[in-house]
Amino acid sequence: MLMARVAAVFALAAALLGGDAAAAAPQELVVFEAASLKDAFAGLAETFQAAHPGIKVTANAAGSQELRTQIEHGAKADVFASADLKHMDKLRQAGLVLAPTVFACNQPVLVVRAGSRVKSFKDLPDVERLVIGAPDVPIGSYTDQILAAAGKQLGADWSKRVQSRVVSRELNVRQVLAKVTLGEADAGIVYRTDAMTAAKGKAIAIAIPDAFNVTAEYPSAPLKAAPRADLAAAWIALVMSPAGQAVLAQHGFTACPKK
Repeated sequence: MLMARVAAVFALAAALLGGDAAAAAPQELVVFEAASLKDAFAGLAETFQAAHPGIKVTANAAGSQELRTQIEHGAKADVFASADLKHMDKLRQAGLVLAPTVFACNQPVLVVRAGSRVKSFKDLPDVERLVIGAPDVPIGSYTDQILAAAGKQLGADWSKRVQSRVVSRELNVRQVLAKVTLGEADAGIVYRTDAMTAAKGKAIAIAIPDAFNVTAEYPSAPLKAAPRADLAAAWIALVMSPAGQAVLAQHGFTACPKK
């Protein structure tokens, strides 16, 4: 009898201590974000945590196609922010996310190493090693659209020469940028935001003519099975707020053209 009472006391103490530990553990908001959002969302995470004591924002930054695959395979997250509409639409069609909201736009640029003889986008065939995104990656898809549009105006020979310079196709835009900044490639196509932040002082950005360029739209949505739906809604509200839009603008994102 005595041993039973002692065991019961220890069990109660363990339960109480476990409860205290659980109460002390920070709650978590998990944000799956396109790689190009990493810097801007890091700033927003600080703002969010300051406004929500006890909440930790955990970011998973990768190519939008990688994040979509993870979600399709059951990865737990509260919010998904994509660098294109395609991958978001696929998740919505599968019933995995709620209605998305487009919160920012971006544009691709050409980046080259310092000292490059390439001075304009039309000089692209002159690079020795060009790196671009893989076809299923948003920046890769945008790049293919840009090169196709440029080829129609600059000619088949221009397109053929550019394609012959491609040495690799990467799984996210930061990998493309890293190849250039580390000297493993002479040029790459990334977003303007990457050129302004991650590539600052390490590569030179060259604008892509409007006649060839595209606008990247960034949608965000809560996951249907979000563990913390309330925090997901609060995060998206912050991103859409004037303060959130100001942070995005500081990193080079723009408001999207009205349709």
